[in-house]
Amino acid sequence: MKFIERPQGGQKAVLVHLELPGSDFESDRREFEELARSAGAEIVAVIGGSRQRPDAGMFIGSGKADEVAAACAAGEAEVAIFNHELSPAQERNLERVLRCRVLSRAGLILDIFAKRARTHEGKLQVELAQLQHLATRLVRGWTHLERQQGGGIGLSGPGETQLELDRRLIKDRMAHLRRQLEDVKRHRALSRRARKRNETPLVSIVGYTNAGKSTLFNSMTGAEAYAADQLFATLDTTIRKLQLPADQEILLADTVGFIRDLPHDLVAAFRATLEEAREADLLLHVLDAADPERASRIEQVNAVLQEIEAEEVPTLLVFNKIDLSEHETARVERDEAGRPKRVFLSARTGEGLDALREVLSELIFPDLFEGEMAVTPAQGKLRALLYASHAVQAERIDDKGVSHLQLRLPRPRYERICREAGVPLNGAAAARPLESWERGRTRAGRSTTGVRD
Repeated sequence: MKFIERPQGGQKAVLVHLELPGSDFESDRREFEELARSAGAEIVAVIGGSRQRPDAGMFIGSGKADEVAAACAAGEAEVAIFNHELSPAQERNLERVLRCRVLSRAGLILDIFAKRARTHEGKLQVELAQLQHLATRLVRGWTHLERQQGGGIGLSGPGETQLELDRRLIKDRMAHLRRQLEDVKRHRALSRRARKRNETPLVSIVGYTNAGKSTLFNSMTGAEAYAADQLFATLDTTIRKLQLPADQEILLADTVGFIRDLPHDLVAAFRATLEEAREADLLLHVLDAADPERASRIEQVNAVLQEIEAEEVPTLLVFNKIDLSEHETARVERDEAGRPKRVFLSARTGEGLDALREVLSELIFPDLFEGEMAVTPAQGKLRALLYASHAVQAERIDDKGVSHLQLRLPRPRYERICREAGVPLNGAAAARPLESWERGRTRAGRSTTGVRD
């Protein structure tokens, strides 16, 4: 059952965008046109104007409504799309004057998400957001649904109106979708607990839509996530392992892009997906280095991060697409304390990617253990855990069969492996299996500790 009428590919559309106090008219208009094209609309006219405040009845006022109606008639437009949030009453009044369907900015974004959703989870989230949006439109906008549904044989009373019936069906469907999404949320929570047990750090890529997040993700991990020069090319979160210098391993997550005035229903529906950003150890906030509006984009993304309660997660700014800017070069900018603050790169050409890997290693693994550990043949579990963690840089076996492992790994992981294998962190309090080779190391004039830091 299709609950929302959406413009199909190739539908003729008239776009309406008003300049309101505090808005950036040209930037907002360009983004609006790109959104309409992403939805598959054929733009036949763009109507602009300015107002100090929206008109209560039709948002744009009666005179501007007549101008839009004339443009719709001249271009044989099937839909009028407004780059603003419209109330149900305003939509109804506009449809009566324009004699075509009316779509708000929120409805347009929902349409794009519906077209781009690929996974079962993505489709569930989009449908829930659509129904939440539609439920508010059933209050006053759909007067043709108020006709009575008569009762059957043996049933008394006038029955329920079509409006009440649709309202109940939508409510039941939303409850069903929420139950399914709760199952998805529990599954994600289990995956997160498994990652935390393995102490594998998670880095999430966030940013304004079409900043090159998926291209960066593919370039870093070798994945084949869909990437295109269009708004909301990908919706579904993808997670892949990423090897950093010194065989350090993290998980990199590619998340859905943000945009100005992202519908709250959509944010609420995608909360399970967006939790990958909230639970991350680090956020890579990707920006288009060639975008003149990149400063405002940072504010808009931060607003969404605050809405999903991810504003406290440490963030690294990554300025992508330097190949499209004449003034930017690949580099790492640091703050006064020497901590990485910004990375400039090109995901398409690969310039600056190695520097980003080094920065990730520095930020995520600031406390590294680098040293040698002697492992006896009886400590096969310890040796296996170290190799499984990609911590062994080199191995030397002496004439007694003891393996001397040169290690490099995050100190928390090193300490966890020692505890799991029953090896004390303090070499002076070494366990019995280490006593024989420790005495041998002492006689050879070396340290009496099993671990050298």
